[in-house]
Amino acid sequence: MQRRQRAASVAPPRLGRPVSVTRPAKDWPAAGPTVWVLLGEGAGGNAQMIALAEALGWSYETRQLDWNRLNHLPNPLIGARATTLSSRAAALAPPWPDLVIAASRRSAPIARWIKKQSGGHTRLVHLLHTQMPLAAFDLVITTAQFRVPEAANVLRATLPLNVIDARRQAEAAKRWAPRLAHLPRPWTALLVGGDSSSHRLDVATAEQLADRVNAVAGANQGSVLATTSRRTPAAATAAIAARLVAPHYLHHWRADDADNPYPAFLALADRFVVTGDSASLPAEAAATGRPVDLFEWPARRSPRSLPAMVKPIHRALVYGGWHKPRRDFAAFHQGLRDAGLVDTPTPAPPPPDMARAVAAIEQLMGWHTGTPDSYSSTGYAS
Repeated sequence: MQRRQRAASVAPPRLGRPVSVTRPAKDWPAAGPTVWVLLGEGAGGNAQMIALAEALGWSYETRQLDWNRLNHLPNPLIGARATTLSSRAAALAPPWPDLVIAASRRSAPIARWIKKQSGGHTRLVHLLHTQMPLAAFDLVITTAQFRVPEAANVLRATLPLNVIDARRQAEAAKRWAPRLAHLPRPWTALLVGGDSSSHRLDVATAEQLADRVNAVAGANQGSVLATTSRRTPAAATAAIAARLVAPHYLHHWRADDADNPYPAFLALADRFVVTGDSASLPAEAAATGRPVDLFEWPARRSPRSLPAMVKPIHRALVYGGWHKPRRDFAAFHQGLRDAGLVDTPTPAPPPPDMARAVAAIEQLMGWHTGTPDSYSSTGYAS
């Protein structure tokens, strides 16, 4: 039977040092390492974890987590314990996996507890943010808005690790194309977010957004395919509807809508105007490889610029999990611009974030495929 190489357990990498790929090894079974994906409540994090597990190509199992009130305690106080799990959570029992993929704050103590139960054998890959000491995880994959400190075990992706569901988009496009055929091309998709902890989409801002997409569509003598979202206030939706003068189709978001045109718009639109109040909408539009016009407006609260003497203390608090900084969507959006993905008439191809993540995990697990560029020899920090 064909065997693959795996690495023996090693200590977490020291802060700021590259990770060597030269490690003691023993055989993996041909099927690869065993993998658990710890599903939480966030649809975005769950989608990224599943996409990453699929990209690795190893068999995996999911464990749906659910929490009790203890999960509101700071993660550093919880430590490597499962005391925050409710009775509704999936059973976690041996045999323990070789690899755990988890995401966000509440899953972090559970992932650490699994590693503790395995005697340190299980490797931990964590997405988004941890709010625990970064050194407790073998690899943290994050994007700019979470403001995770630089470390040798931190991999920074430009885009979230969502994979375009080409089949779903194609099926939606087939249903929706005839309904939109009367609208002149090119089609500009308007993807509208809304209120969040960082932004408020008021009527005045919604009118400015409508003016922006009117100008884009008018310059090309085309049409607008607009859709709101769960977070779009009713008043903002009404303002957009009243302000749109270009030929258009406006979809009002509804819960449990089986015929939501959003995936069809991603497939059919020639360009996009997207609100900048989140990471998901700009990322999914940018992943199409078509032009994206990012609409930004002032946040309710912006991350403060700290005095130089305070920055080391702030960094230590974040690194240790005692403080979660406010999300910085401006930094995320600037990363998209720097990569040539938005606000340019000829966008660059989407960056190989998933390939980088897979390569880093293969290196972490000692899964060497024999291809020279299948893993990095310079560590995870970017």
